[in-house]
Amino acid sequence: MTLRAFALLPVALMGLTACASTSETYPSRSATEQLLIARAADRAVEGLTLPIPAGSRVFVDDTYFRAESSPYAVSAIRNALSDAGYALAPSKAEADAVFELRIGALSLEQMRRVFGLPDMRVPINETFNVVSIPELSVYSRRDRIGVAEFSGFLYEPKTGAPLGGVLPMTGQFRIRSHKLFMILTFGQQSVDPGERDPGDSWRQF
Repeated sequence: MTLRAFALLPVALMGLTACASTSETYPSRSATEQLLIARAADRAVEGLTLPIPAGSRVFVDDTYFRAESSPYAVSAIRNALSDAGYALAPSKAEADAVFELRIGALSLEQMRRVFGLPDMRVPINETFNVVSIPELSVYSRRDRIGVAEFSGFLYEPKTGAPLGGVLPMTGQFRIRSHKLFMILTFGQQSVDPGERDPGDSWRQF
């Protein structure tokens, strides 16, 4: 083998061993976070009724109902009204009542309880340099909670006369996980699609 051919051998080998990789997109919220919020919204609207006769035509006004997952929540409210016996009007002009929605909360909470030392950031000088100290615990517990709170009021679409209000509707969906000695993790780590009951977190490994 000539010196030139020997020099080209590594390039040829790199060509033979080349591989392709696929890139993945990362949305702002994971599937579990989205499902936590969806289940909380479902629970918030369970048993929803309005202070007007059943069978009334209702237009759901979501103009001021704004949050990242608000379309799902609005659909859940419309579904609850339909289940309660109200007719959904396609416009204010065709409605007996307008149900104007407002949102108190539609997001996530996270709580951690640690038996030991939690992870910390400790300043080491006056120029704001810090050192990160990892968690040193015997036991820790993590709760992830979807929280939903909605309310609204009703008015007559032609005159604007008040027809009543709906007190805040609230719902939560919680999953819990545990960790022993910073190694052994058990409990529910994610929400499965279609899951309505998170179950007993102590029995899940």
